[in-house]
Formats: sequence, C-alpha cells, structure tokens
Amino acid sequence: MIARRYRGTGGAHHDTVEFPTHGELPTRLSTAEQAAQVLRTQIAEGRLAPGARLRETAVAEAFAISRNTVREVFRLLAHERLLDFLPHRGVSVRRVSAAEVREVYVVRRLLEPLGATAALTQPTARYQLREAVANQSAAVAVDDWSAVGTADIEFHRILVGACGSVHLSALFDSLLAELRLAFLLLPDRRSLHEPYVARNATLSALLDAGDRQAASAEIEDYLATSERHVLSFVETADEKVVN
Repeated sequence: MIARRYRGTGGAHHDTVEFPTHGELPTRLSTAEQAAQVLRTQIAEGRLAPGARLRETAVAEAFAISRNTVREVFRLLAHERLLDFLPHRGVSVRRVSAAEVREVYVVRRLLEPLGATAALTQPTARYQLREAVANQSAAVAVDDWSAVGTADIEFHRILVGACGSVHLSALFDSLLAELRLAFLLLPDRRSLHEPYVARNATLSALLDAGDRQAASAEIEDYLATSERHVLSFVETADEKVVN
C-alpha cells in the first residue's frame, strides 16, 4: 500500500500509523467526507488508538488536501464523537470513559427492546436478523472475527431499524460510534464478539417463535452482560490514564 507515515502520541503500540496517499482515493472520493471515511475506518480497526493525536499538517500531507479541508474532516469526526478538540493539545481520537459507556447502555436498554417488539410483527426484519446470524456463523467458521463483529453490529442495527424511525436509527448509529471506541480497549476481537454469537441466534429464534416475554428477558440479560464485559476493560483503561 502506498502510504505516508505519521507518528502520533497514542501509546507505545499505536504511535505510528499510516495514511493512504491521495492517489489511493478514487476521484469521486476527493471530498472531506472521503478523507473522514478513511480515518473513521482506521479508528474502527484500531490503527488510530484512543488518545492518538492528529496533526493538521500530517493529515493534509497524507491526503494531499488543504488544511481547511482537514479542519472540515476533523469537524465531521468530532460531530460523530470520534475525535476530541482539546485546549492547547489539538485534536485526538476520543477516549471513552466508563461513565459514557454506562450512558450508552442506558439508551440501548431503551431502544433495543422497542426494536424487538416491532420485529415480532415484521417478517422482513426477522428474516434480516436470521441472515445476520448466518453471516456471523459463517465468519466464525473461517475465524474471521472482524467479519463476526460487522455482522453483530448489523444484527443490532436491524433490530433498532425495525422501529421504522430514522431518528432512532441515527441515534443508534451515534451510540455505535462510541461503542467502537470502547471496543478498541478490549484485548482482541474474538474475546469481544465470541460470547454473543450464540446469544444473537437465541434472540432471533425467540422473535421467530413470537415469544415476546422470553425475547425481552433475553435482551435485558444480554445488554447487562455486554455492559459488564465492556466496562471491565474501560474501567481498567481509565485507571491507567489517571495513574
């Protein structure tokens, strides 16, 4: 891959990241949004770690874009809560705190049961949930835990999407952005996603069976377990930052 190297300050294991040069971006992807998408992907993949600083000049050079365009890129990603503007320190990838993770799960516990109730009467949504479960299982079979994670995110998007509200779906997407930052603090993708593969299949089966009570109980326990799992790593990371 043609790339320029940029030395960040996000930690010993992530202090050097690579940005594709402008030549790797198709002509139609020459806007600030396209550069933002590359950075968004690098954040999601852990190539830009929480706390890593981004310098205007380095990003401008990497993408062969102006510094004004870089500022627009930073604004886009800050709006998505992926970047922070810190006084006297510039721009960095956000560190999600334990308190923020708890807030995310408060909202998830409101949205996802609504989606499950809606899916009970929507054959198309239930079919899509089964497809997401099948995609997860196929990815597990080839040990592709990145694809397992993608299918897991899609499963929960479908669930909330069953509500039929663009506003709720947009809210959920913003929550996912914060969760992705929290997920980067977990040791590996397998430990993150493996416990929930079977649980997604169980929830899908309960919805297909029309068992609203059991589905609601499964979601409640699912989210409580997931919250404890994520917090166990985020709280450890918070302690390291304080110390």
